[in-house]
Amino acid sequence: MAFFDELSKKVKETASVAGEKAKDAAELAKINVAIAGEQREMEKNFRAIGEWFVNEYSGEIPEAVKDLVEAVAASKEKIAELEASKPGKDEPAAEEPKSALKTCPICGAQSDSKFCPQCGAPMGE
Repeated sequence: MAFFDELSKKVKETASVAGEKAKDAAELAKINVAIAGEQREMEKNFRAIGEWFVNEYSGEIPEAVKDLVEAVAASKEKIAELEASKPGKDEPAAEEPKSALKTCPICGAQSDSKFCPQCGAPMGE
């Protein structure tokens, strides 16, 4: 019987260690997900700051970032070309007329209000 008691004790110890390691791994995964979420939020905010800066000071872009701003403008033009080349563009869209809508310079959301409903930024003219 001593053999089975000893075996039972070892199995319980091993299960306990495995349970602790699983709990630690789950906690680590939870922390990593939280860190990744905060990094995405930070990147979103940096992007919003950059978009606001470029829109607000378009004529006064410093030399240090002028190449980057030009690259972004070129990308926007390329995206517009690609959007225009999509098949089925001749069909009328069943959306609200966009003439009354303004596009947010920060996040790109559209609204007819004075402030963006998504990020709260002023919608401008």
